[in-house]
Amino acid sequence: MAARRPSETRTPTAQSPAAPSTNRPRRRRRGGSTNTSDTANTNAVSARNGSANSNGARSNTNGARPVSTTTAPVDETSYDEVSEAPADVSFAELGLSSRLIQALAANGIDRPFPIQAATLPDSLSGRDVLGRGRTGSGKTYAFLLPLLARLAESGTKRQPNRPRALILAPTRELATQIQASVAPLADALRMKTMTVFGGVGHGPQITGLRNGVDIVIACPGRLEDHVKEGHARLDAVEVTVLDEADHMADLGFLPAVRRLLEKTPPNGQRLLFSATLDAGVDVLVKRFMNNPITHSVDSAKSPVAKMTHHVLHVQSDSRLPVLVDLTSAPGRTLVFTRTKYGAKSLTKKLISSGVPAVELHGNLSQGARTRNLEAFSDGSASTMVATDIAARGIHVDDINLVIHADPPIEHKAYLHRSGRTARAGAEGTVITLMTDDQVRDVRDLTRKAGIAPKVTRLRVGDPLLAELAPGERVFVTPVATPAPEVRRTAAGSGGGGRGGRRRGAGGGAPKAEAGTARAGAGRSGAGRSAGGSGRSAGGRSGGGKGKAASAPKSYSTTTPGTSSRPSGAAAFSSASRSGRR
Repeated sequence: MAARRPSETRTPTAQSPAAPSTNRPRRRRRGGSTNTSDTANTNAVSARNGSANSNGARSNTNGARPVSTTTAPVDETSYDEVSEAPADVSFAELGLSSRLIQALAANGIDRPFPIQAATLPDSLSGRDVLGRGRTGSGKTYAFLLPLLARLAESGTKRQPNRPRALILAPTRELATQIQASVAPLADALRMKTMTVFGGVGHGPQITGLRNGVDIVIACPGRLEDHVKEGHARLDAVEVTVLDEADHMADLGFLPAVRRLLEKTPPNGQRLLFSATLDAGVDVLVKRFMNNPITHSVDSAKSPVAKMTHHVLHVQSDSRLPVLVDLTSAPGRTLVFTRTKYGAKSLTKKLISSGVPAVELHGNLSQGARTRNLEAFSDGSASTMVATDIAARGIHVDDINLVIHADPPIEHKAYLHRSGRTARAGAEGTVITLMTDDQVRDVRDLTRKAGIAPKVTRLRVGDPLLAELAPGERVFVTPVATPAPEVRRTAAGSGGGGRGGRRRGAGGGAPKAEAGTARAGAGRSGAGRSAGGSGRSAGGRSGGGKGKAASAPKSYSTTTPGTSSRPSGAAAFSSASRSGRR
């Protein structure tokens, strides 16, 4: 399919009413000085907006809010950039339908965030929009609301294997979070939604697509598989959304994204939202977006007033004790490592030190990732250890502390990691652990991120740790489990084979030290008890290497007194959690 040219226009299916005020947001033309007439854009904007306004500007009754005007590297495409956004405006004034407003109110949302107030007038009118805002700025509803409004207005019927709207996300966690946000609104409008990503079976996804769906939230790889196999066709897509497009570029998904976009109708609306608009994002903009307007609100490099940054200069052998001290304080803590192995290893060490922790990284099955996120969300585990790839999908309220156990390589990763705290006006603390050989890298990292952290050289037990993570340190005692019963064969040989190994709270054992759970391993019972090699306790009679004399200890992954469904890799007993919060 040929790429769309900037001169192409299309007729919108939903149009927002004109705002009553004369205050008009200022717009800048790309690639030159400010042009107040915007003559070149008159036809394109009029075709989209059904308006005689030559620059497509929207007005509001409550003044304007300054926003960032940092430019995206799309210097060959002519488009407008809003340098001011409406302040203190309601959803109704922005042109949202009463049904959507009621659905939002039912979910506790009654006022728009700045990024929503800035983008909704243009996105509701049918324009292509580039939305730039930091993590936690409200980008998700900024694209969900116009998407739902357009589908409701068009009234097109669902068809088998032909979704009406497509949302592409880089990670399974982010896709799941978007699904959780859109589901109640879609239900209110009698629309069907579904997620499509790897790590789970193809069958349910194929069935869901065959039954017809309005909105598909997908990761590029699995969706492309369904398209190739004929289970999904994208020729009926009315709205396409790219969320966290810069992260998709970082992960190398752009070729798949381009192939998917080429299969969507050229006259469909495209919305691109991200914390930054760089890397390969400009390629997508030039090729697939028609005269887009950019809105930059709370850019990734603008400071968050309620987020404090600290760099703790520690010796290498002090790194783990400092982490244990910080994570054993009350509240939720999110710890980041560079590698999947690092996340798994650190999680085990924290658990063996008495800290209820779970891991989140790409080596876990989707079921394990979901259970671990649930454990972190419901408080069964107070600490999550994650990799960068998972940072975009973690949306848990009230994360008090973010720790960069391994400083990231890029400043963008630092900003996205740190954005898990101090969300929606809340306060948060960000700590980076730095060893002697990381001083130069961390200095460059923070400079590029536009922050000036307080750097402190400290040792284990420093009073500053209690200031950064206040509260009584509470450590969890591992839950003792009985040794598995030895199964003997008719010939009397002791425990031969794997008769003593079972899934659940008990059988088998890793070679790790006692008391260490296999956090997030995805098994129905999670960690295998320590003591043995996975064969029945005591090994073979007469020479087994197992330790049948003592009952091994492990962290149970099934909360006592409840169903057998595991609640995460570190769901601890109520007795061991007492006093934690």
